[in-house]
Amino acid sequence: MEQWGSLFNTHVKLLAFDLHSLTQTPSSSFSRRGIPLSRAEAVGTVTSRDLKPDRFLRFTLDDGTGCVSCILWLNQLSFPCSAQLPISPDVALIAASAAGFADLVQLGKVARVRGQITRFRGAVQITVSDVVIESDPNAEILHWLDCLNLARKCYDALPSPF
Repeated sequence: MEQWGSLFNTHVKLLAFDLHSLTQTPSSSFSRRGIPLSRAEAVGTVTSRDLKPDRFLRFTLDDGTGCVSCILWLNQLSFPCSAQLPISPDVALIAASAAGFADLVQLGKVARVRGQITRFRGAVQITVSDVVIESDPNAEILHWLDCLNLARKCYDALPSPF
C-alpha cells in the first residue's frame, strides 16, 4: 500500500471547516486533498442534543470554525437478529459503552469525539465510537493547534495518490 494509505484507518484530527471540505469518493469514502480518510477526531462545545432512547443520540459540536454533526448509535441490543440469538459479551459491552457516552454528552460541555466519517442527507457527520468530556479549559485551543500543526507537517506533506 502507498504511503498516503497509512491515514485511512487513523483518527485524523480535523477542525469543522476541514471536515466539511472533504470530498466523497465513488467508493463512499472521503478524501482531503486526494488523501483517503475514513476516521476523524473533533473537539468542540456541545450545542445541540437529540436523544431517541434505545435508538441514537444526535448531537452537534461547535469548534469555532463550524459545527460538526455527530451520531452515536444506541440500538446495538435491538437489532432484529439480536432477538433470535443470545447477545454476545462484545455486543453487550459496546451497548453499555454507548449508553455511558450518551449520558456524558450534555449541552455546554466540551467533548472530544472519535469515529467514522459518514454522510447523512448530504452532510458530513461523525458516527461516534467514543466520547471524552474535556476538563481542561484549554482542550479546544490545543486541538486547534494540533490540527494546524498536523495539517502543515503531516497531512499536507503526504504525496497525492494521483
